Amino acid sequence: MSNEQDDKQKKDKLTYKEISQQSAKEASIARKIIIIVLLLLSLILIIGGYSAYKFVEKGVSPVDPDSEETINITIPLGSSSSEIAKILEEKGVIANSLIYRFYVKFNNATGFQAGDYELSPSMTLSEITSELETGSVQQDAVLRVTVPEGRNIEEIASIFAENAGIEQEEFLEKMNDQEYIKELIDRYPTILTDEILNESIKYPLEGYLFPATYEFFTESPTIDKIITKMLEKTNNVVLAHYDQIEESDYNVHQVLTFASLVEEEAPTPEDRKKIAGVFYNRMASDMPLQTDPTVIYAHGEHISRLTYDHYEIDSPYNTYKVKGLPVGPISNFGESSIAAVLEPAENDFLYFLADSEGTVYYSKSYEEHQALEDKYIHNQ
Repeated sequence: MSNEQDDKQKKDKLTYKEISQQSAKEASIARKIIIIVLLLLSLILIIGGYSAYKFVEKGVSPVDPDSEETINITIPLGSSSSEIAKILEEKGVIANSLIYRFYVKFNNATGFQAGDYELSPSMTLSEITSELETGSVQQDAVLRVTVPEGRNIEEIASIFAENAGIEQEEFLEKMNDQEYIKELIDRYPTILTDEILNESIKYPLEGYLFPATYEFFTESPTIDKIITKMLEKTNNVVLAHYDQIEESDYNVHQVLTFASLVEEEAPTPEDRKKIAGVFYNRMASDMPLQTDPTVIYAHGEHISRLTYDHYEIDSPYNTYKVKGLPVGPISNFGESSIAAVLEPAENDFLYFLADSEGTVYYSKSYEEHQALEDKYIHNQ
């Protein structure tokens, strides 16, 4: 065998030895990586399990065992367990609404009653649940006040002045109390934002006081109690549509503003959807909404028949002057109006009008609209 062949064999043996050492080294590294990964996974599971335990423990424990505070809470009629849990969490008497919903389900708690409660952050879930099932709500309401749809703040003040013995002027002053409004924004962040503090808005809570029949367990409820009940009702209605609002092109304030216009213009749920569609069409065509109720609201008084001079008022509410939605709502609204805004009827109409009987007629062109005006308005 030549020296050259001998060197080649030695080189091949050396290469095989190196490869074996490299493979052993890689296997060792792989084992270490697997061990580290397993340790990390175990650590994650331990931390995750502990975090879950602490999350649940916090959820089932009193928010503040040492608290001596009592919080007034109103549970509206027809509230579901989910809605009640959200109210309790927002008020700070439970730590987590999801945990409370599971607690209620696992304990087969039923028969929650609508009404007024005084609860504390020091109460256990068992104590809160027992109070909701057997508390003061079983008393008969001593006062019931109905606020119809399509009413503005001044009309609502008049209703409570007549039926609940409050001073109308005091109610209206409260509606413009900036510090009080800021407190409410903190209490109801889902529906109230700093947007309602716009100086151009006549009353910050305009449109936010939901129409319904309200029950009170005292003959002389405070203004705050009245406002709280109404805002909680609005909050519950908005929460039911909150996902749709999040998916829309508008925020809560804009949706409520839109709903107030639909409420003022449409006599039926079907018309509300159609008119919402018309308003969307006008905005898409860069046309002003030109809805008369905004002009009337801008003037701040009842006007039975608008004239040319009325339409000339310079106001952020006047939709003949401003494009798009006005600066804020012009009245409260029913749930069908907010539903119409979020699910409008698709159509090609750009105009509508109502005759003296309240029947609404729709048209695609201004010429057609004028013809309908001549037939149903001018000839009446």
